[in-house]
Amino acid sequence: MKGLTRKRLLMIGAGVVVLALLVYAFMPKPLPVQTGTVRRGPLRVTVEEEGKTDVAERYAVTAPVTAFLKRIDLNVGDSVRSGQPIITLEPPHTPILDPRAHTEAEERVRAARATADQAVADRDRIRRLAATDAATRQQLDEATSSATRAAADLAAAEAALRRVEGPARMPAQRLTSPVTGRVLAVRRRSAGQVNPGDTLVVVGNPRNLEVDIDVLSEDAVRMHPGTRVLIDQWGGDRTLEATVRRVEPQGFTKVSSLGVEEQRVRVVAALTSPPSEWRSLGSGYRVLARFILWERPDVLQVPASALFRVGDGWAAFVVRGDRAERTMVRIGRQAGLDTQILGGLAEGDRVIVHPGNSVSDGVRVEPEADSGG
Repeated sequence: MKGLTRKRLLMIGAGVVVLALLVYAFMPKPLPVQTGTVRRGPLRVTVEEEGKTDVAERYAVTAPVTAFLKRIDLNVGDSVRSGQPIITLEPPHTPILDPRAHTEAEERVRAARATADQAVADRDRIRRLAATDAATRQQLDEATSSATRAAADLAAAEAALRRVEGPARMPAQRLTSPVTGRVLAVRRRSAGQVNPGDTLVVVGNPRNLEVDIDVLSEDAVRMHPGTRVLIDQWGGDRTLEATVRRVEPQGFTKVSSLGVEEQRVRVVAALTSPPSEWRSLGSGYRVLARFILWERPDVLQVPASALFRVGDGWAAFVVRGDRAERTMVRIGRQAGLDTQILGGLAEGDRVIVHPGNSVSDGVRVEPEADSGG
């Protein structure tokens, strides 16, 4: 009897072990997950856009009159001083003055002047008669019109005479640099005729650089004069400092590289780092501008990849023991890879990053790695 009892107990024990092994074998295995840590540290909200450098103040030296330009020997990059002569203009090169044409132009002026004087005298005489009702209003209007036409004819004749005489009377003149700096562009080098308004040379001070950046309109509304800007990828080994000088009020439409129409706004930032730090940087160079819209030195934050939407709020899976616990959180500023936490999580909490659909509240998990903050 005792032997049977011992045998039965052994069989029962073996069955329990087998059953336990079966239960363990069919139990769901812990879900491998990657985790990050809720931590405190500096947080910065930025907007990154490509830009290009430009001289803050450019001066275009233009031809003031029709003239003959002597060859310009300046080269781009040459230094110039304020008031230094840089361009020489001479009277236009025209055919030798025809004495007969000049005499005819003078005779036309004399004839036009005589006609104008007579027309004015007739107008004044009829005006006096009209005052005593000895002339009609129609006669006065006709006399006034005749005087006006005669004056216009005289002006045209005098202008024609000046065109004949002008080139011979015009003295040579030298145009000077309006600023101390360097030559930025030579628009016209060879000698030849130039017209009023033609740009000949552009000068400016390349040590006074600014950065032009086109930003999305929704980002531009968060920028203002004085906003801090970091300049990278300009070719140097350090980050340059700049501040927003101007946010233009008028936006424009620009097609992105993906073919999408975007509303953009031009923002101008002035370099504030010492020129000695960017002496090799010139006008028209490509840079990467990072606008700092918000920053704090000590912020509770979590990897943004750990957060997901639940209704109108946000949540994260916190690892408690070997289980995932869904926790509602309140977030603040979103800064790329990290997000500010205003409530729901504590410093040091381990959260699951990129949880996916396989993670649910209460599921067993096995952290594989901690991605930090």
